Formats: sequence, structure tokens, C-alpha cells
Amino acid sequence: MDTKSNDTAKSAPVSTEDLNNKYPTPRGFTGFFWYHVSMRITKILVKLRSAGKENIPVDNPYIVCSNHQTYADGMWIMSFLPRKHRKYFCSLAASDLETNYGRLGRVMMHVGRGIAVDRFGNPVRGLIKAKKEVEKGNIILVHPEGTRTSDGLVAEFKDGAAYLSVKADVPLLPVYIEGGYQAWSRHMSKPQTWDKKNHCRKKITIHFGKPFMPEEYDRDAHKLTAAVYDWMKEMEKNDVNLRK
Repeated sequence: MDTKSNDTAKSAPVSTEDLNNKYPTPRGFTGFFWYHVSMRITKILVKLRSAGKENIPVDNPYIVCSNHQTYADGMWIMSFLPRKHRKYFCSLAASDLETNYGRLGRVMMHVGRGIAVDRFGNPVRGLIKAKKEVEKGNIILVHPEGTRTSDGLVAEFKDGAAYLSVKADVPLLPVYIEGGYQAWSRHMSKPQTWDKKNHCRKKITIHFGKPFMPEEYDRDAHKLTAAVYDWMKEMEKNDVNLRK
């Protein structure tokens, strides 16, 4: 599968009826099975750890806003959430994930309870559907960069995560993934999890920051996005893997 070309493919249109009836994609047996299998493989191949778990809100709903390094970002984030929160975990996902990425894309939609959004066209319908799901108590993961990083650095943010936080009036939990790009970047045909220099498994750390509250930014999505972006760039400065 040519993942690089797929990332630039146009998203398939999603009808309003599909958004209302089909999404979030049910996790079902497929999602549960591949989640547990994939997490077991992850823990064998890399040293996966977390930092700042005390910052995760006690109660749902809330928005998770994360940088985007690998296909597995959402799964790793979900694994560190409180067990009672995992069944409410959903993720905004490009609509072409179901059509252009074969079995992998379909499995990812089940594992992450994906809500399709047109990232190349008008994402508003997908965001409205996501807002409704937040209001039902669900937790929504949003990657505001829109696609996986091409160089390991945090790219420009779109306002989707902040929009949901403001409109649904829920906390926005910032998450920075460290080390994922070095283990499984978009340029790798398969994960490269062995650190040849240090003769050990590569380390991946999921950093949870303190939640951002929309009222502290005048319920302005642009202001909130700018604040979260600044936090991400500060985390990036401290990213040991990027300084190697």
C-alpha cells in the first residue's frame, strides 16, 4: 500500500444520512480484537509509557487534541485513559480512511470509533456530528494538523478541536506524542522499533497536558487553538528524539 499517495487522495463524500446513522463506527468484535492484539504487539516492540495522566479529566465528555505522528496514535492515547472512559472514545477520521486504505483503514475506524470528516473539502458536517456525540457524553480525539507529520515537527493547526471544545463547552485535553515518528513515520513501509545506537527498543511517550478550558479564552476557537499550538511547540522543544 502506498501510504504517501493515499494521504494526498481526495476524501470520499459522506452523506448526512451516513453521518447520522453510521458513525461513530461501532467498535464491535473487530475493534476490540485488533485493539488488544495491536497493543500487545506495541508493548513487545517498543517501550510505551505515559506522562501527566493526572491531567486527564475525571469525568467525560472532553476533547482530546493531539499531534499526529503515526497510524497508531489514537490507540496509544486511548490505552492510557481510565478504563471507564475507553468505551466513550471516538476519533475524527478522514473519510478516505475507509475507502483508500484497505483493511487497515477499516480496522482503524472500528478501533477508534471513527467519525468521518472531509479533510480536503467542507468538514463542517463531520464537526457537527462530532459535537452531537460530545453532547451525548463521548470523548472525541482530534488531530488538528489534519494528517501525519512529514518531518516529525508539529504543523499548522486547524480549529476543529477548539471548535468542538467551545461549542460543546467541555475541556480540551492536549496530548503530545514523543517518539512515534522515529518508530513508525509515514515514510516507513513498516515500523522500525529497534534503536541501533543504544541497542534497545525505541521509547514512545504519551504526554498529557493540563486541560484548556474554553471560558479562559473567551470561548474563542482561534484563541484556544493558538494556546494549544503554543503548548505543542513548547513540548516539541523538549522532545529528546527530535534533538538526536
